[in-house]
Amino acid sequence: MAQIRTDTYKWQDWINLILAVWLFISPWVLRFYPGGAVASMAASWTAWVLGVVVAVFSIAALSRARPWEEWINLIAGVLLFISPLVLMYYTVNIVAMWNALIVGALVFILAIWDLNTQPAVIASHGV
Repeated sequence: MAQIRTDTYKWQDWINLILAVWLFISPWVLRFYPGGAVASMAASWTAWVLGVVVAVFSIAALSRARPWEEWINLIAGVLLFISPLVLMYYTVNIVAMWNALIVGALVFILAIWDLNTQPAVIASHGV
């Protein structure tokens, strides 16, 4: 029977959860939400959707660490990082662009770090 060690919570998952909350509220805080000072609908929706994705999988990783949860966050980090390049609407708001680049890079780095430090699957055999 294979068993995954879950006796410690990774600090990387906590930081990713904090980044997810920041990402979700950043359109309002940085004023690039639809109707804000310099509105960017694409940047706002990207922040909201990817903020929820990172939050959900960070919480899942905190409850029981499995590699696929970190892979989802890694992909979300990449998508967030490349979003200013793919969605040209970020040129309207440089603050939204830097927010996506920085938070995306941090989520990506933390997911890789967590993947590299996850305990190996411990195989226990009946004796």
